[in-house]
Amino acid sequence: QVQLVVSGGRLVQAGGSLRLSCAASGRAFVNYAMGWFRQAPGKEREFVAAISSSSGRNAYYLDSARFTISRDNAKNTVYLQMNSLKPEDTAAYYCAARFAVNDIYYISPRDYTDWGQGTQVTVSS
Repeated sequence: QVQLVVSGGRLVQAGGSLRLSCAASGRAFVNYAMGWFRQAPGKEREFVAAISSSSGRNAYYLDSARFTISRDNAKNTVYLQMNSLKPEDTAAYYCAARFAVNDIYYISPRDYTDWGQGTQVTVSS
């Protein structure tokens, strides 16, 4: 089990950029596949990005043109870089983790066992 602390959400204008961070503590972060999800009011939780454990060589995105997920195992942190933000990106963003010693990413929230608190991202038009 890992504990996840999410940070970086704020109000930003449309077209702007934002980087979210998710710091993990607990067991070996390197052995955890990581994911980012978001949830807007009245909507279901939505996949945003995922990265495999270890080197993180495998990743998958809701929008690969605007979002980039990366991990720094030395800092026990996963990042979500978001560019060209749109008002429809407004949501609470969550970080998630699951133990996985293979090079697989996971895109369903049901695949994850550990969750951080949400951080609010608001994109104004």
